[in-house]
Amino acid sequence: MAKKVAVLAVNPVNGFGLFQYLEGFFENGISYKTFAVADNKEIKANSGITLFVDDVIANLKGHEDEYDALVFGCGDAIPQYGENAGKSYNQDMLAVIKTFADKGKLLIGHCAAGMMFDSVEAINGKKIAVHPLAKPAIKNGVATDEKFEIDGNIYTAQTENTIWMMMPEVLKALK
Repeated sequence: MAKKVAVLAVNPVNGFGLFQYLEGFFENGISYKTFAVADNKEIKANSGITLFVDDVIANLKGHEDEYDALVFGCGDAIPQYGENAGKSYNQDMLAVIKTFADKGKLLIGHCAAGMMFDSVEAINGKKIAVHPLAKPAIKNGVATDEKFEIDGNIYTAQTENTIWMMMPEVLKALK
């Protein structure tokens, strides 16, 4: 039986990255639900397009056992996080990522996802692919120059332009 995936979408989210995950899941019969890392379900893509996702991150907190994997759909995650770190939705996001990590569930993401995974000590000693500008920020894992990395339960792509290289392995793990 295919696994169920919780997909986090920051606001604004990189639509190209997000839709690669969602299309792959849809086309392969993998159940997923999208959660806005925001106060409401209306978010924007980096391109300015308005998106309405299934739910908000606050409603995923405490329901992590209903999912087998977590996808971090990046966008302007780090600047937005830096400006809004104290907001409840960002605190909920970190708590949810930490819970998934503590339970050994699959953590999947691109660009700055590795930074978020690192911030909750989910990648201790593991190799990750992150945006080249994020490499110096990684403290607990090993940031590589690879286009994507799979290390145990951590699946990371360097940018939205390399997700496609990682997706066959992600789909295999979720089927």
